[in-house]
Amino acid sequence: MADIDPDELRARFTRSLERARHPGEGPDPLPYAENLLARWQEPQRRYHTLAHLTAVLDHIDTLKAYAADPDLVRLAAWFHDAVYLPERSENEERSARLAERALPEAGLPPEKTAEVARLVRLTAGHATADDDPNGHVLCDADLAILASPPSVYAAYTVAVREEYGFVPSDAFRTGRAAILRELLALPRLFRTPYGAEHWEATARYNLTSELEMLSS
Repeated sequence: MADIDPDELRARFTRSLERARHPGEGPDPLPYAENLLARWQEPQRRYHTLAHLTAVLDHIDTLKAYAADPDLVRLAAWFHDAVYLPERSENEERSARLAERALPEAGLPPEKTAEVARLVRLTAGHATADDDPNGHVLCDADLAILASPPSVYAAYTVAVREEYGFVPSDAFRTGRAAILRELLALPRLFRTPYGAEHWEATARYNLTSELEMLSS
């Protein structure tokens, strides 16, 4: 991926927030963008970085026709890993609560804030109902890394291992293998038509190959 442009990310956040809230209402979006950008650049992150955020936003742009409200999905992308400590298991819940605190203050109506928080919580397991187009788009965008070319996928697995550097090798292999098996057991990894056509087969190949390496 090309170098990340924080100014462009600020502009993307501002556009999504301003389109989602009532026209002309709410405070300046910039402080909220700055807070989120700072969170995404914390030192414990190796994969869950601004590069991941940018990739998810780009994938949402690819899938936006399938969403009921693309800007709410984009806001959920901003918040979905805003709280991220590798040693903690409740990151998605804490990220959702951050959205529930910040977005009303930023001018987002209650029902839209609730939808963003719901979407953030979905990323804990990526299990979406059949009638959840916003959820399909966010989860597909978040999982699109699994369908990367081999070199990109390899770099992703290295970055994930670095985030969990505090975990002994045997324990990491066991935990990572369990996650891969859970993903492979899903009837479909991708719920949008685009994801099913363009990403599903490659992602399953990558997951299966990684699982075989971990098991050898």
